Amino acid sequence: MTLVGRCVAIAGLVVLASCSGDVGSSRRASGFDGQVAVEKVSDLSRATAFAVRAGDDPAIVYIATQDGVVHRVDLRTGSSTESVSFTDRTAAAGERGLLGLAFSPSGDEMYAHFTDRAGDTVVMAVPFKGGAADPASARVLLTVDQPYANHNGGQLAVDAVGNLLIGLGDGGSGGDPQGNAQNRSTLLGKILRIRPEPAGSAHPYSIPTDNPFVGSTSTAPEIAFLGLRNPWRFSIDPTTGDYWIGDVGQDRFEEIDRVPATALGANFGWNVMEATHPFRGTTTEVLTDPVHEWPTQGGSSAIGGFVYRGSAIPTLAGLYVFADLAQPGLFVLDPADYSVTWLDLAVRNVVGFGVDTAGELYVLTYDSGVYRLNPSR
Repeated sequence: MTLVGRCVAIAGLVVLASCSGDVGSSRRASGFDGQVAVEKVSDLSRATAFAVRAGDDPAIVYIATQDGVVHRVDLRTGSSTESVSFTDRTAAAGERGLLGLAFSPSGDEMYAHFTDRAGDTVVMAVPFKGGAADPASARVLLTVDQPYANHNGGQLAVDAVGNLLIGLGDGGSGGDPQGNAQNRSTLLGKILRIRPEPAGSAHPYSIPTDNPFVGSTSTAPEIAFLGLRNPWRFSIDPTTGDYWIGDVGQDRFEEIDRVPATALGANFGWNVMEATHPFRGTTTEVLTDPVHEWPTQGGSSAIGGFVYRGSAIPTLAGLYVFADLAQPGLFVLDPADYSVTWLDLAVRNVVGFGVDTAGELYVLTYDSGVYRLNPSR
């Protein structure tokens, strides 16, 4: 399969995770028509992640590509240079490769999430010295065995206090045959929350004291959320602290999840449920339903986005922008009533989003580059 794990061929690979609907009734006439445009800012192909670094010029961003390279891109010119490469240790095919990127709040460390040559997940910290990456001093924060080649997750995010959140899929195959997403002792099918420790520490990371399962004898303390199939893309709203998660469905439904920061520990139900629909077995767990779901169509995959907090497009302020891999354009969800409208924009094969230091939104496509959302002129 491809990055997100389904059944669509793109550039010789297959991308994200299922095979069957249309963001359905949400694909109606949009109130944003004529107000939003896209501008290509980079020709990089197979982009997988986007990050900004404190201390850099606001025009500088970092874009990861599936092959294992982190590119330092100047948005003024579109030119890029290699910041750091993991190509010698990355398996980059199908849903594997360099999948996630983030920086510490100080900008002193880059965090990268990639699939190693054995097919397992590695999360690595790369120090920045004098404004440049120092790969010779890189250290591994976390490794997770992957039983199958798909559903690697990939997202990294750093919260307001410097904790690192890590998205991991259920381990792959189909239907979660090992029951990982509901297994509280494994890290698969979860979003993790850890605190990276400085180089030379006794342990590469510690557990935040406010993690929901600290002190539990049955649940791994790294777990922030569970019951996820493939949380390929998630984000944290910097204004409210809410978590927004796009979880890729099996073969019937895609979903968007939203919970407040106070709801750490939420169980989103996979594989007992696929979105709000029974899938396999039963549970006595309290489950959290998605705020939006839609039936899959050929190649559909939920591509979680961001709540727009920029200033360039006032009509998008406070609204959540996301995508479906199999459908052109973007979708806008209103957090007030969860209504969804379609943005008819010239982007397709969307695999991710990014936000710059001003809160402006960028769209990563698998095969045609990286775009910025702009107001129409």
